[in-house]
Amino acid sequence: MAVALEKSAPLAGVRKVRRRTVVAAILVAWLLLFVVLRGRQTLTLAAADLTGLHRWFNDVNDSIGADRNSNPLFLYFFNEIRLVIDNVVTFIQHLISQPSAGRPLPQIGWLGVVGIVGYVSWAVGNWRVALLAVAGFTFLGLQGLWQESMDTLSLTLSAVFVALLFAIPLGVWAGLSDRVNRIVTPFLDFMQTMPTFVYLAPLTLFFLIGGASATIATVIYAAPPAIRITAHAIRSVPETTVEAAESLGATRGQALLKVLLPMSKRTVVMGVNQSIMAALAMVTIAALIDAPGLGKTVVQALQSLDVGTAFNAGLAIVVMAIVLDRVTTAASARAETARGSKNRFLKWRRPLLGAGAVAAAVLVYLSHTYLWAAEFPGDGGTGSSIASAADTATGWAQDNLSGLTNAFRDGITNGLLNPFQSLLTDSPWWLVGAVLIALGAVLGGWRAGVTTAVCLVLLVGTGLWSDAMTTLASTLVATVLVMLLGIVLGVWMGRSPLVDRLLRPTLDAAQVMPPFVYLVPFLALFGATRFTAIVAAIVYAAPVAIKIIADGVRAVPETTVEAATSAGCNTWQIITKVQLPMSRGALTLATNQGLIYVLSMVVVGGLVGAGALGYDVVAGFSQGQLYGKGLAAGLAIVLLGVMFDRITQAAARRASA
Repeated sequence: MAVALEKSAPLAGVRKVRRRTVVAAILVAWLLLFVVLRGRQTLTLAAADLTGLHRWFNDVNDSIGADRNSNPLFLYFFNEIRLVIDNVVTFIQHLISQPSAGRPLPQIGWLGVVGIVGYVSWAVGNWRVALLAVAGFTFLGLQGLWQESMDTLSLTLSAVFVALLFAIPLGVWAGLSDRVNRIVTPFLDFMQTMPTFVYLAPLTLFFLIGGASATIATVIYAAPPAIRITAHAIRSVPETTVEAAESLGATRGQALLKVLLPMSKRTVVMGVNQSIMAALAMVTIAALIDAPGLGKTVVQALQSLDVGTAFNAGLAIVVMAIVLDRVTTAASARAETARGSKNRFLKWRRPLLGAGAVAAAVLVYLSHTYLWAAEFPGDGGTGSSIASAADTATGWAQDNLSGLTNAFRDGITNGLLNPFQSLLTDSPWWLVGAVLIALGAVLGGWRAGVTTAVCLVLLVGTGLWSDAMTTLASTLVATVLVMLLGIVLGVWMGRSPLVDRLLRPTLDAAQVMPPFVYLVPFLALFGATRFTAIVAAIVYAAPVAIKIIADGVRAVPETTVEAATSAGCNTWQIITKVQLPMSRGALTLATNQGLIYVLSMVVVGGLVGAGALGYDVVAGFSQGQLYGKGLAAGLAIVLLGVMFDRITQAAARRASA
């Protein structure tokens, strides 16, 4: 056995060296051929030009619009789905955000909503979470954004309700059945790989723009986390526990209801938490297809470069995200906390909850009956002050920091982004394709190479090769910077428990915020440029990469580190020769997640001048003649995401083997 291990280690080292050598040879050959063939066969397409595929998409859209009320498929399927979703959304909007039944205000006014939120937060969590929720929702009103916030909440609740109706049962089924789990896993991987943008365009083709399409897109985006985490929760219950229940005569249904689900409760609620966060992120982006709420305010402000208004609305989104996250997180931990608690007031919890329910009902009645309790008081002066302060800070930054920020922007743009973008966009398309296929095969294996080849052929077919390469350049540059930041902070966190305790809450909070929010501060610093989107993408993707790398470094056995220390290795040698090499599986996984997050954010950056595929999608929503091009851009984004995901996942498996 020892001899076999000694033989296998050098072979693994040889394979690694050979792989690096092959990658280096591919890149050198690419650079040499680029010098000779630069500017030839680049498949460039002007912003206003359309291909045959784009025109065909436009024709399909027109014909669907003409046949929407006569085609049986629409009359009895798509239109019915749209009607049901519209009714669900409208019902919740009439309850808390929009006038209804001849009333000038919704059925439940601001005081009733705050009362319900406070009571529910207390019931599922604790009094601290309830105070946070009440303060957060009151702050939304003080910002002058009560109705917009309630519209966002209505769409989020509608989407999560519909998503959980089938996500939880499907997750339980996947947890009980290996076959179902194998079937749904590739679909879940694919759905979570796609950036949020790409859900929107196809759905407007069938469901038109508006709340229904936004809700359906949000349902599709929010369901995978609940399905995956529920399945994991069911599978994590010890088999011995289930066998013990069955040996006592429990049927399969009784084992599910009395053992599996109760023991999985905390993890399932965590899945609900992730679905709510995903839904909130999607609802804000769905403003691009005319979804009401805070997202629409942010989009309009970004398009007009109104940083103050965008900051105020973005802050409201962050507040809502924090409240929803804290409430659902507290709900997942409450049962365990209650069991371990010796609080003497615990026996009074039920009577107090009953009294709280009565108080909440009184507040609902008051908000339904009296104007002062229905319409949020004040004129939103707090929001105006926040917007004014943001505008003042933006002006100060532009006047005093422009030299520093412009130098930083120009250094990265001219020193890294432009050369790499030129290499991708000015090389012949077939040369770039051959290089990417070769790299995919070397890094991920022949299956990854085949997947890359298929994606690239389809990418050429979209007619947006040059725009796709521009997006690819921005994505890869941002990912490199994410990984540099991730390695520095991840290693620091992995080696120091104190640093981990200090940084991890900030990273967790950063992952709660929807992508839109990250654009606002960098728009103030760098203006409407593609660099704004890249920096926002780095900040958006870095938390997940840092946490994965930190966990990977921490997983390196202490005995290995101690052995390296006793052999005379210094800190730098331990990091570079022991901890990072032994964490290469985590590094590759961090690269995978960083790429997907960056791609999503770079595309959203089309709103602030990032151009390329993101701009094509946004233009497709706003200009009817470019709808087909926007749809093709969405397909191109999917292809890039699938290609990135397949290569990096395969590389991660090879690194861990």
